[in-house]
Amino acid sequence: MTRTDAPWQPRLHWWSHLWRYLLCLVIGMSTWLPVMEAQAERRPGLFWLDIAVAVLAGVLVWFRRRRPLAIAVALCLLTPFTSLGAGFIALGSISLATRRVWWELVVVAVLNMAGTVGYYAVQPVTEAEPIWLLAVFTVLMVAASLAFGMFIGSRRELVWTLEERARTAEAERDRRAAQARSGERTRIAREMHDVLAHRISQISMHAGALTYREDLSAAEMRASATVIQQKAHEALTDLREVLGVLRDDSGALSGPQPTYADVADLVEAARAAGASIRYDARVADADRMPEQVGRTVFRVVQEGITNATKHAPGATLRITVDGDEVDGVTVLLRNPVGFGPTRTPGSGLGLVGLTERAEVSGGSLRHGTTDAGFELRAWLPWSA
Repeated sequence: MTRTDAPWQPRLHWWSHLWRYLLCLVIGMSTWLPVMEAQAERRPGLFWLDIAVAVLAGVLVWFRRRRPLAIAVALCLLTPFTSLGAGFIALGSISLATRRVWWELVVVAVLNMAGTVGYYAVQPVTEAEPIWLLAVFTVLMVAASLAFGMFIGSRRELVWTLEERARTAEAERDRRAAQARSGERTRIAREMHDVLAHRISQISMHAGALTYREDLSAAEMRASATVIQQKAHEALTDLREVLGVLRDDSGALSGPQPTYADVADLVEAARAAGASIRYDARVADADRMPEQVGRTVFRVVQEGITNATKHAPGATLRITVDGDEVDGVTVLLRNPVGFGPTRTPGSGLGLVGLTERAEVSGGSLRHGTTDAGFELRAWLPWSA
């Protein structure tokens, strides 16, 4: 980007051109009036030349944004031959000065002073002022006009910079707000899945058993229906709590959250529901495990039980949790595949949410099929 197309130069509309031209004409008339009568009486040709050159200067200054240096130089060369065009000549120099290129300013300043000297030599100036006074006046006028142009250019750039910073800040604010909304939606979706998928899978498993079993007695049917009702009530309670997050300014779940101490109860509840699970806990100083780590361990085990119930209802799920403060906590769930039919659909979002939980805590999560069956392995740092 060159100085000619500097972004801080404002776009000129018709009213911007109009008031500038009117001001240039006022300046030109105030300069021409003292010499107009002398031109008409003693040099009629110079009178009409002054008007013609002023018109030419007005046309040239229109294109000052396209060729600022060339236009400013041309206007300076026209200085000795016009008084009416003095405003247009000053406008060309001031417009060039807004670019604040020093070598251009030096060139135009020298040409302006030379043109002013030529003006006094060509025009019929009636008042004979001392040469030194004319020289000082010329230098001051040229310096003032160029300094004014530099001030305008500096101010334009400052305003543009502040506006650009404001636009950047607003865009960054909108981006952060969008990220916050996306993160909040993800968090709520993860919580919804974590607290409901396990309950719904248990309801589906018991309902599926009622569908396939035709040899159940009335008492057994009532027992299964009671379990389904109980799990449905628990699911509704969890749902109300998660939906309460949407209305709570703090964005936190109000009820007690699960920890590592609740993993054993989770396994026992799954066994009572009919799942075959072998659970091996070998965590040193389990009482000192941070709550966030324990909650993530609970969610990993919960998701593993849910997946095994959905996709391998007849298989034995082996759960191993071990670790310490130095090596962190490792959770391993493994079950054979291909056991029993299942109609419970799976979205795969639970493992995605678990992966996000583990990575947020600084850990990792891997899952897939091995020679021993389906394996879900998570590692979490103790200090997460």
